[in-house]
Order: sequence, then structure tokens, then C-alpha cells
Amino acid sequence: MAVSILAREVSDLCLGKPALRCLSVSATVADALSALKRLGESYLSVWSCCHNASSRTKTAAGSDDCRCVGKVCMVDIICFLCTAENLGAPAAALQSPVSVLIPKTSAGIVRHLDPHSSLVEAIDLILEGAQNLVIPIPRQSRSSTSSRKTLLLKAASFNSTLHNTREYCWLTHEDLIRYLLNSIAIFAPTPINPINTLNVIDTKNILAIQYDDPALPALPLISQSLGSQTSVAIVDVDGKLIGEISPFTLNCCDESFAAAIATLSAGDLMAYIDCGGPPEDLVQLVKDRLEERNLGAALELMEEESMITSLSSSSMCSSSSDEEFGSGRSGRLGGYSARLVRRSEAIVCYPWSSLVAVMIQALAHRVSYVWVVEEDGSLVGIVTFAGMLKVFRERLNSI
Repeated sequence: MAVSILAREVSDLCLGKPALRCLSVSATVADALSALKRLGESYLSVWSCCHNASSRTKTAAGSDDCRCVGKVCMVDIICFLCTAENLGAPAAALQSPVSVLIPKTSAGIVRHLDPHSSLVEAIDLILEGAQNLVIPIPRQSRSSTSSRKTLLLKAASFNSTLHNTREYCWLTHEDLIRYLLNSIAIFAPTPINPINTLNVIDTKNILAIQYDDPALPALPLISQSLGSQTSVAIVDVDGKLIGEISPFTLNCCDESFAAAIATLSAGDLMAYIDCGGPPEDLVQLVKDRLEERNLGAALELMEEESMITSLSSSSMCSSSSDEEFGSGRSGRLGGYSARLVRRSEAIVCYPWSSLVAVMIQALAHRVSYVWVVEEDGSLVGIVTFAGMLKVFRERLNSI
């Protein structure tokens, strides 16, 4: 069994995964915003090629220069708009190139991988810092492939999924953890051991802010948590975990939420982005503070979204479980995605929790981390999918 895992090709994990929706690196932030809303995607891949008619023809002719260079999401746009300069002129900020949303230090976060690579190679890339592994989707039969290419070439520029005559998907930390959970018996007895005996609790890289502190200084923490696929903990003065500002939840919001980050406390922001929509008193508080700071353009942006909310609230409906956790393609309505989003209540475990229990807990809530607390609620660390993969990688070496 261990030999079969070591030899497993990553293409086996790509079965049934959707093709990547993408943007050209020449697109603007406004293009990214429009595509995210129109397609209902949580993330869009950014590619080095341009998806206009001439470049698509060149790609179809066999160019292999088209590569995924990064990814963008609504959180990237919200954080970009949070600065005073951009809040003062959001329309101008949205015309910036989409490359401003991709950190200069992001090299290696998105990595291309051959479909015949082993599962172990994929794990090693993630342990080196990769978040998403870009894998070519196995080719279909000639007739079906030809028909699909014809449809793809007729698609709008920012809906393209075809690169180098291939479609691609990506594998995430979650995909690998789900696969390993299905083969958990191979790693016995490690998975049933308490996490505090496995050196898997990260006590150093905890992103946290106190409840009453302004949210704006936490902006670098929000960006960092997005990059590390974790979250920003909200704690009280005694260091007890109250909740979190989750990029996952924030990713289901819209660009007007930048105003909330710029004007509210961390605790108020946690309530503002919670599912169900922001409380009216907090909405008014944000508007009042925008007026005090002469940020009229940001206020207009908020009121435009408020109008959309009132017009679309009656059409809100429930969605499938896939859409609920951000993998579906539902539209965003009135500031929130039409899919259900997780509340800002933090997912926690204890130092004596078993590794397999924490894995199941994270997968059940569709998060890539679990906070570790003591019995009194004091925050002591965090367990991430990357940390779990390190444990399994070490265990594979000993099998």
C-alpha cells in the first residue's frame, strides 16, 4: 500500500476537477473584479499570455510560452483598495494592472507540475511553499477535444481555459490531505497520536490582533494570512481566542468591504463580515467615518452596493454544498456571494486532539488550518495542512 502511494501520479487526483478560469497578466484590477463576480469563482489564475484573438491563435499553433504566474481573489482586491489613496479614488485604482495584486515575493506559490509526477513530488513542492500546483488535464478523445476547443476559442477573453492547446486544473493542500485521509491506515499509528507529540503545532507564526484594536493596521496580517492559507485570530486582553477575520469569509464579500477594514475595529469588522450581511448600525458607522475623512468616492461605492442589496435580496436562494464552500460558480449578490459562507467563529482543537481528528475537523469545515487552544480558550498555536503534510512526508520516509 505504501508503495502504491509513493508511485501514485498527480493526474489521478485531477479526475473530475474543473478547468482553470483565467486572466491575462495584461488585464486590469477591474477586469479581475468583473470576472470574479461574473463567473462566481473564488480564485482566478493569472497567465503570462494574452487571451485576445491573435494570441489564442498563436497558442493554438503550438506556443508553449503560456504559464500560470499567480492567482487573484476578492481578498486581494479588497486589500488593494484599503489604502487611503485608493479609497479616495477607487475607480482609478481599479484601472491598475492586475499584476499589482500579485506579491513580488510570490514566486513559487503557484507551480507547474507534470501530470506524471508522483504524489511525493507534489507534497515536496507544497513543503517548499507552493499553494497551488498547476496540472494539465488529461486529454479527451480527439473528436470531443476538437469540439471543446472550438467552443473555447469562441469564449470571451477572460473566460478562456485553453493554454498551449491544453486545459489545466490545480491541486491544493486540501486535495492532498483528502487523498491521504482515504489511505490513513497506512500511516498508523501516527494519525491517532496527539498533535502535541508530533511537532505539528505552530506556535511562532500566529497572526493575531486584539478585539478593540483598529482593523486597518491588521491589513498586512490579512494579506499574510491569505498567503499562508490561515486566518487572523481575534483575541481578548488575556490572549483568549474570540473569533477570527478569515480570508475565506472575506472572499465572499465585495470590493466595498475595503471601507469597513479602513474604518472599523477588529471586533466590529469580525461582526461586519459575518454571514447574513453587516448590521445596519455598523454600516452607518462606516459611512459616517468615511464622511469624516472626506472619502466620498468610497461612500458612493458603498451606497451602490447597498442599492444592489435591496434590489437582489428577494432573489437570494440556497446553494449546493460545493458552492457553499467556494468551489461552485454562483454569483455574488448584494455584497455577499449567493452561496452560504462560514461564520467568523473560529474552528478550534486542543493540544491532546489526535492528528486524524484535526484533519477531519478541518476538512469538514473546508478550512486549511485549525486553531489550538487550552481548556480556558487561550490561544497556543495553529495546525495547518502544510504542517500535516510534513508529518505524513516524514512518515513515508520511514515506511
